[in-house]
Amino acid sequence: MAKAKGIRVQVILECTESPGTSRYSTTKNRRNTTQRLELKKYNPVLRKHTVHKEIK
Repeated sequence: MAKAKGIRVQVILECTESPGTSRYSTTKNRRNTTQRLELKKYNPVLRKHTVHKEIK
């Protein structure tokens, strides 16, 4: 019997101001959030909060 895909999926958030310096992983609900996530998270290299967007 085949397993069904889960509703929650793991995504990676990457900094938009300086790509490659800061990445976070989190989960999102595929049914409620169909667009890509965009959250303000702390970037330790720049030492400030920046916008992080979901990458593939």
